[in-house]
Amino acid sequence: MSDSQCCENPPNLTSICGGGSVIEVGGLKAYVAGPSDSKHAILLVSDIFGYEAPKFRKLADKVAAAGFYVVVPDFFYGDPFVFDIPEKPIEVWRESHGTDKGFEDAKPVIAALKSKGISTIGAAGFCWGAKVVVELAKSDYIQSAVLLHPSRVTVDDIKEVKAPIAVLGAEIDKASPPELLKQFEEVLSTKPEVNSYVKIFPGVVHGWSVRYKDENEIEVKSAEEAHQNMVDWFTRYVK
Repeated sequence: MSDSQCCENPPNLTSICGGGSVIEVGGLKAYVAGPSDSKHAILLVSDIFGYEAPKFRKLADKVAAAGFYVVVPDFFYGDPFVFDIPEKPIEVWRESHGTDKGFEDAKPVIAALKSKGISTIGAAGFCWGAKVVVELAKSDYIQSAVLLHPSRVTVDDIKEVKAPIAVLGAEIDKASPPELLKQFEEVLSTKPEVNSYVKIFPGVVHGWSVRYKDENEIEVKSAEEAHQNMVDWFTRYVK
């Protein structure tokens, strides 16, 4: 599979922002935002560029504004993918940052949230993070899932999903082309016990929801729509 789209339009990590704070949650550094006494938490699992990406933190703040306690762990232990390191291309970087490890690392984060009194947890995964979230959605770790422009999520993964799930994809996407997303939709339609929907956003590319170009009106508007779809899904199934 080509990873080229996963690497396009990287964020500027020198302008880290956000209205929340960085603490330790379940053994990982995490950006947290929103009411800490909320009983409803949202776990955001990033793409390969990690938890410090400014637009990702801006999205975390937006979800927090809807009344959720939002947790954005650093699943890469301070080592997000960086373009200008020739000895560490994406294939080499992935070897030490597998989604299987991300899934295992997410479990103590969820346990820590439950131990502080959180009663329901939703999770959204972006590109790399979607594979982590779909694994969580196969059991009772989370009560709701959203996958945005997923990478490496398979039809077999979708067959095992137990939590309500929304899949928000891009029309121009080599990692999860519309044909694959339609297969997801077909599988989910045979699982009436799992509430779900699949939506393909026209005219946008893989990664757009958190790597949209500010000057591209279509990408910005489409990203805002996807963000609202995600918040609405969590409001329905997590609150």
